[in-house]
Amino acid sequence: MPTISVYKKDLFNLLGKQYTDAEFDELCFDFGIEVDEDTTEEALKTGAEPELKLEIGANRYDLLCIEGIAQSLNEYIGNKEAPVYKTVPPTTKLYVEPSTEQIRPIAAAAILRNITFTPKSYESFIALQDKLHSNICRNRTLVAMGTHDLDSIQGPFYYRALPKDSFKFTPLNQTKEMTGGEIVDFYNTPEQKGNLGRFTHIIQESPVYPVIFDANDVVCSLPPLINSEHSKISLDTKNIFIEITAIDQTKAKIVLDQLVAMFSVYCKEPFTIEPVEIISEHNNQSRVTPDVSTRTMEVSKAYVNDALGLKLSTEEMAAQLKKMSLKATQSSKSDDILDVAIPITRPDVLHPCDIMEDVGVGYGFNNVPKDGELSNSAFIATPLPVNKIGDIFREASAQAGWVEVLPLTLCSHDENFSFLRQKDNGDKVVELANPKTAEYQVVRTT
Repeated sequence: MPTISVYKKDLFNLLGKQYTDAEFDELCFDFGIEVDEDTTEEALKTGAEPELKLEIGANRYDLLCIEGIAQSLNEYIGNKEAPVYKTVPPTTKLYVEPSTEQIRPIAAAAILRNITFTPKSYESFIALQDKLHSNICRNRTLVAMGTHDLDSIQGPFYYRALPKDSFKFTPLNQTKEMTGGEIVDFYNTPEQKGNLGRFTHIIQESPVYPVIFDANDVVCSLPPLINSEHSKISLDTKNIFIEITAIDQTKAKIVLDQLVAMFSVYCKEPFTIEPVEIISEHNNQSRVTPDVSTRTMEVSKAYVNDALGLKLSTEEMAAQLKKMSLKATQSSKSDDILDVAIPITRPDVLHPCDIMEDVGVGYGFNNVPKDGELSNSAFIATPLPVNKIGDIFREASAQAGWVEVLPLTLCSHDENFSFLRQKDNGDKVVELANPKTAEYQVVRTT
């Protein structure tokens, strides 16, 4: 599970209260996150600013920065309403060329206008991109994002896939202009291997590299590796162009949604985003991104109440969901159905059981009755039939002199084949790409 570091004073200021350690631990526990570490004591010795390290759910991408954590906790304790995200008419386009089908075929983009950063919010903006890259983006293999100073480049933009030596630009924080091949070679050096060199394998074997250009053929980025020094953002940047390239459209949408949702709060008109028109006719992916509208899911009130052992009315259930950024209204289809509006910040809500869980979090699992007619926790447990059969078989096998073993899922290649006098035809076993030891090379097939 991801661990997020936030400045303690800043978070408490955003929550409007100076919590004691016990109070904040209880708030986090009730909400479903955990305080992993409080550096206050260490900070007093070193003079650093105290930080809180919070452990969050791996699917709660909206909690990967202080902006999202503060907004969600404020909604949970009733300090704030969920924001309503707005868009203005798009003013620029991103053309996706057919050549990109060879490597990273999906693109999306957005613009944040008239944004004002402080040193800490700028640091948070960069940190959120790193967290998304290492989490949902799977180290940039599925999705990669680039952020650019829009005032240094000009739309419309073009996303192309080109031979590695057919373009050149100066990479971010460098002074020398290089071709695409030279850039990959540069980041493959021992000095860079632990940095951006970790991502060169994604494109280096491809016959073409993905590149984003502006209207003047200025290179903006070589995704998923590096942005251009020409369009680098800074603390003084006022207009930000965000581009996404991906092989997974769902994850591309989630990443773009989280970036604009978290940091549009710093725009002159908070929570207002300028979308970009994506022109991708060759694969029928032309659209306007991002789509900030809510999606609706139906849930049965009886299902929620039965699962939690409660008797909540429509109004009571809606009040609990409001704490979790969800808006519930009575459906016109049935008195038992709620229509739940899910914002772009909650892509983790995939099934009515997720809504049921959010009702439980809002109500407080500690408040759920533990006895009585409504409680689902007061019952006599019994094993499943398959477990009963398994126990009977184990007992009979032991009495027959057999020994039960639990082999490891991973083993060496030799253990799986040559030790058993079997031949590897290359199509029977799943091999690990970078095994740490020779004992764990393949997923055993026996």
